[in-house]
Parts: sequence; structure tokens; C-alpha cells
Amino acid sequence: MVRLHNPVQKSINSLFDEFFNELPAFGKTVQNFFSPAVNIVETPDAYHLELMAPGRNKEDFTITVDKGNLTISYEKKAASESDGFKVVRREFAFESFKRSFTLDEKINAEGIQAKYENGLLKLLLPKQPEVTQPAKSINIQ
Repeated sequence: MVRLHNPVQKSINSLFDEFFNELPAFGKTVQNFFSPAVNIVETPDAYHLELMAPGRNKEDFTITVDKGNLTISYEKKAASESDGFKVVRREFAFESFKRSFTLDEKINAEGIQAKYENGLLKLLLPKQPEVTQPAKSINIQ
């Protein structure tokens, strides 16, 4: 956006900035606007994460855990032209997204499981077994 420095233009620029930053599709939330919705539920033994992604193939998902971050990404490239047909117009040639989550130290990263069914990518993030230390008496010297 071009910024002019006269007082009237500053007011107009400020008004537009406030308007667009208040909309959920602009400002700081714009990168999440095109990401699929996620539900996370905690149970006593695990976290259950569901990512809404209908119409996708499970082979196009990548799930990684690295340095305490869980990353779910999806990438689908356009099919190459075949059968000698000429594509006249292509509007949905490429699709991708990436969502990242910081894992709590309670999560057993080695035990994470994923399943894709009925348009939902479901992840089970099991909790580490709770280690309890027995009570210890300290002698005073």
C-alpha cells in the first residue's frame, strides 16, 4: 500500500488498516485462514487431535516430530496432462498447507499414531507414564 504523508491521507490509511486488521482473513491471522480446522481433546492418557481435511488422499500428508514440534503438512500437485488433451483452463492445480504444534513434555512422541478416515486426519498423542517418586525423609544435621 502506498503511504502518503498528509494528515487526511494518514487518517484514511489508519482507517483502512484498522478495518482490514479486524477481519479474520487479514492481519496476523491471514496465514491460518487457508489452514484446515483442528480440534484437540485431552483425556487422562492422551491428547486426540482431529484435522478436518475432506477430499484428500492420505498419501499426500506428511507428519513429522522434530525438536518438540509436531508438523502436519499436505501437498498435492496437479496431475500431468495425459491422453493428448490440451488443458484450456486450470484453477486448482496445486494445494498445500502446513500446521505446527508445540508438544508438551508429557507427550510420548514415539507412540504417536495417525489415521485418515471420512475426511478427518486423527492423531493419537499418548501421554508419558507419570513417574512418581516415593516420599523421602531428609535428616537434619
